[in-house]
Amino acid sequence: MEEELVSIITPVYNCEKFIKETIETVVRQTYKNWELLLVDDCSSDKSATIIQKYTDENPKIKLMHLKENSGAAIARNKGIEKAKGKYIAFLDADDLWEKDKLEKQITFMKENQYDFTFTDYEFANEDMSKTGKIVKVPKSINYKQALKNTTIFTSAVMFNVDTLGKKLIEMPNVRKGQDTATWWKILKTGIVAYGLNENLSLYRRSDNTLSSNKIKALKRTWYLYRNIEHFSVLKSFYYFCWYILNAVRRRV
Repeated sequence: MEEELVSIITPVYNCEKFIKETIETVVRQTYKNWELLLVDDCSSDKSATIIQKYTDENPKIKLMHLKENSGAAIARNKGIEKAKGKYIAFLDADDLWEKDKLEKQITFMKENQYDFTFTDYEFANEDMSKTGKIVKVPKSINYKQALKNTTIFTSAVMFNVDTLGKKLIEMPNVRKGQDTATWWKILKTGIVAYGLNENLSLYRRSDNTLSSNKIKALKRTWYLYRNIEHFSVLKSFYYFCWYILNAVRRRV
């Protein structure tokens, strides 16, 4: 298989504890034709210093800086703007991939002519020890289904930019939930996202913040229904109930 370039976009904000592992998970990929675009959102820790050591040694790793703290959406959009690959993948600064993630996902897309895909993923503790809880994604998901089920994990997503275009995958400028809002925006055009049923990504979760994160997720999703999709209270409540049910299913 010809290895066409994939651009990996990682927003960076005060992640010195994790960023080395995340970069290494890209370097170890069996698929070698990649560029890693790390966009520093005005970190106040040593994240940029750690990244700079990698950029000095590997021209495929590139560091960009935002002039002011702007959030993950703006950081990812900066990466999208500079990306040169036929494919774009997102990888958050505290998540990891299996070493054959890119190879398997790109093969899946090319063999089936899919433009928007995502994979199964596994929850991990803060030290990246695997929990054994693997989220199995559906074989496909459309807009109405995605409104009910936020199963698409950011670090598991990949797009064919040649087909979709950069404008469509740009994220709305909201501080929280911009990834989900982006999936909805794309799917609303009639595009379908396809799930690869292989566990290829690790989603790091902090034990100390799980409860607060669940509450924030509920508020964030309600906000998206009401302020991004502009649904009525009744329509929002309908989808919100489905969202909660599917979120519980992913965690049991």
